[in-house]
Amino acid sequence: MSKNKKRNLVDRLNAGPVICAEGFLFEIEKRGYLSSGEFVPMVSLDHPEALENLHKDFQHAGSDIVQAFTYNGHREKMRVIGKEELLEPLNRAALKIAKKVATKPLGEEENLMAGNISNSNIWKQNDKKAQLEVEKMFQEMVGWAVDEGADILIGETFYYAEEAYTALKVMKETGLPSVITIAPYGQNIMRDDVSIINTCKELEQKGGDVVGMNCHRGPNTMMPYLKKIRKALKCHIAGLPITYRTTNDHPTFFNLPDKNGCTCNTPHETTFPTALDPMQCSRYEIQKFAKDAYSLGINYLGVCCGANPMLIREVAEAVGLKVPASKYRENMENHYMFGKNKRIPKHIKDYRNKA
Repeated sequence: MSKNKKRNLVDRLNAGPVICAEGFLFEIEKRGYLSSGEFVPMVSLDHPEALENLHKDFQHAGSDIVQAFTYNGHREKMRVIGKEELLEPLNRAALKIAKKVATKPLGEEENLMAGNISNSNIWKQNDKKAQLEVEKMFQEMVGWAVDEGADILIGETFYYAEEAYTALKVMKETGLPSVITIAPYGQNIMRDDVSIINTCKELEQKGGDVVGMNCHRGPNTMMPYLKKIRKALKCHIAGLPITYRTTNDHPTFFNLPDKNGCTCNTPHETTFPTALDPMQCSRYEIQKFAKDAYSLGINYLGVCCGANPMLIREVAEAVGLKVPASKYRENMENHYMFGKNKRIPKHIKDYRNKA
């Protein structure tokens, strides 16, 4: 394959796994460039170099898709924070940064740049005025993505079935490949009372190139539904869990309790979003999720909130890919206490169970 030759999304998925890093909110907040809770991606305007570096780090870790960081960058959220005049500049800046990184691949093939739309938080069942407002929001964001050279469009984190259908309709009108993922809450049904599986079936029938789930749920509470979705649908399936240990009692991270002995309460009622750290999945749990999902025939893989480059590398390697970051994966052979290198002194090795 010649340098920079670029296959479309479906061709890549037909040939094997495609890795997508998303869920930038938590990682960019940890790097000091985003306000938690508010979660508006002002970083594209305030510190574009930080966002570019984030994309490069995920690219280095194996992400095939550079997803523009426009999540929560929609008109309604910008109204909430009183910065609606920055809506278009924010979106276009994020798209330009993603395109810049995507067109400078670390491997032989150019990455795909993705435009992004997501849950609006103002969708309301049987409220035509609110629904029309959401559709207009989607249309303007998708329009900017097309203008800035998006290769694919991603609609994500929908908990209303009808809102997901509307997002897909808007994306399909562009002719670009579309990825559409839902994120049901803890009642295990969409907010408009459509089942998870029926929502995905309808999204496939409406032309989604990739259909599946992202966000809200960790590997343990997403995988059972992915198995059913894969069995019920013929199109490509997406699986992008959060990186936290959700349970059957607490299927999402919104009300996940900390039972790890924390003695310092959060200033708000829940561990979400700023005190989830003790419930973080290990790299091996994320690796197992990716391997298990891939074995089911799920080719569009990644992680959402809680994502970091190391975990994206684990996803990539779990499905048999070698990426630039593979050079730096763990090597316990040379650890000063737990390693097996013959130069490690015996008196150090012998002390490891007492350390």
